[in-house]
Amino acid sequence: MTTTTRVCFRLQVRPEMLAEYLTRHTPVWPEMLAEIAAAGRRNYSLFLGEGGMLVGYYETDDDQAAQAYLAQSDVATRWEAEMAPFFIGLEGRPDQAASPLTEVFNLAEQLSAVASDKESSAS
Repeated sequence: MTTTTRVCFRLQVRPEMLAEYLTRHTPVWPEMLAEIAAAGRRNYSLFLGEGGMLVGYYETDDDQAAQAYLAQSDVATRWEAEMAPFFIGLEGRPDQAASPLTEVFNLAEQLSAVASDKESSAS
């Protein structure tokens, strides 16, 4: 059975470059979109908060394999090189150097646990 890994990360976009950052993502290069999908990342979203706080989220079955795939991708290397100047306090490629966030709650998992508990106590 494959377990889906949910990955959330945070980056800080330079406030003076926000408009250009948004322009670069409207749309993302089609070949980069294809590479993200080929790497095994899905349900990928970016959310922009005040002051340039960027939160990203995606799901994957094997995050290490997805990262390795993108690390060797010429397309991803070019994209990340173009994106790097947009971020504050970042060493290396944005797709590999973003600050990961710890998941503390997931509705589906907790509902499943409650349902399992009810089934166990009914037996």
